[in-house]
Amino acid sequence: MAAVLDDTDSTQAHIQDTITAGANLSRRDAVAFTVEHGKESIDWLIQQGVPFTREGNEYHLTKEGGHSHRRIIHSADATGQAIQQTLIERAQACSNIDLFEDRIAVDLITRHKLNLADNRCIGAYVLNHNTGHVDVFKAGSTVLATGGVSKAYLYTSNPDGASGDGIAMAWRAGCRVGNLEFNQFHPTCLYHPQAKSFLISEAVRGEGGKLRLPDGSRFMDKFDTRGELAPRDIVARAIDHEMKRLGCDCLFLDISHKPAEFIKQHFPTIYERCLKYGIDITKEPIPVVPAAHYTCGGIMTNQHGMTDVDGLYAIGETSFTGLHGANRLASNSLLECIVYASSAAKHIVSHNHPLGELPEIPAWDESQVTNSDEDVIIAHNWDELRRFMWDYVGIVRTNKRLQRAKHRVDLLQQEISEYYSNYKVSRDLLELRNLAVVSDLIIRSAMQRQESRGLHYTLDYPETGAEARDTILTPVNYDWR
Repeated sequence: MAAVLDDTDSTQAHIQDTITAGANLSRRDAVAFTVEHGKESIDWLIQQGVPFTREGNEYHLTKEGGHSHRRIIHSADATGQAIQQTLIERAQACSNIDLFEDRIAVDLITRHKLNLADNRCIGAYVLNHNTGHVDVFKAGSTVLATGGVSKAYLYTSNPDGASGDGIAMAWRAGCRVGNLEFNQFHPTCLYHPQAKSFLISEAVRGEGGKLRLPDGSRFMDKFDTRGELAPRDIVARAIDHEMKRLGCDCLFLDISHKPAEFIKQHFPTIYERCLKYGIDITKEPIPVVPAAHYTCGGIMTNQHGMTDVDGLYAIGETSFTGLHGANRLASNSLLECIVYASSAAKHIVSHNHPLGELPEIPAWDESQVTNSDEDVIIAHNWDELRRFMWDYVGIVRTNKRLQRAKHRVDLLQQEISEYYSNYKVSRDLLELRNLAVVSDLIIRSAMQRQESRGLHYTLDYPETGAEARDTILTPVNYDWR
């Protein structure tokens, strides 16, 4: 997690690094707001009990690609997991917080959907896996914190839940989305038939790891003077280029020249996981492949996390705050989550609507649908969607590839809509429906950007345009007031 924590570093340096990595598309006010609240966010996490790694009496800071200083505070090599686990435990210990597990949101409920004036989000329909029925959750304020859209791609570092659900629901509710063409492909995911979505951290390269071809030679210096510490988009394209040039399935990341104890101390999770698959990273290189990793665009929000629909907030990867621009700077995402979550929480406390002021919400109507006996359709469409997104809307794009993808996603959405109307909802159907929506938004955004900038690289427009502009898509039910 990136923050200015050292006296030799400065907020201005962190701001400039972010804007540079974002290919000058980051919104300066959003960058400054995030960076300036960095230290207090770290202090709050420490107060909650997050076990950040220490060296003696100080917290250990590492350096990652695109950063000019060591400013990455971490918990060994599993920082996200440490933060998540700590905050879940804190939430479970709070008597005024109820956690509802084994559920998936179906759709947001707004006043406009109930044919009422003065649009506002007033809750959500939620599928209960234990009962198989859809429940009504009424809420004065609703927060979407559902992650990105990386499961739209065949290869990803993300868990199965990253299916764009929040973005799709917000779009259907009338929220604008921005910059969804910028999908970050992490350069180094473990390539192994039994390893599912396992990320080899950026910090491995930050601590001296070298990228190598199958013959052992290095290649990154041919693409960027920063070598392995170039921003992720450059590294991912370089690996993609070399893999296609050589016709190989993967390349290699080598940290074995470092002392074994150093590797085990700094990367215990990576060491253990690779060893499980017969790879000793203290003695041999790690086979790696690029994979969809982070969604830089999302639901448009302000500094309080507010969307275009009153009462609806979006936080983290599902949002578009303007921080990341055309490419996320490493470790800025966790910082964004905490900074904007804090800001949203303060706004909700002062603006929340009491439940008694909200209208009654009708129960979910299941009277016109039946159980499906053809779930193979869902599996087939899921596979087809992720394959053509990987082939046509991946690391390198062209107009023809995008046109093919648009044609396919239009047909898929028609099939999915018909299926959704006739059968009872399930997790797989809901996620497929949402993935099709966000894939369409990604394709439409990519078709609008007629330049190469940051994570969006197209062979038809290889140069970067003179003016940096966001790509904003507006739904037909957007409230223009």
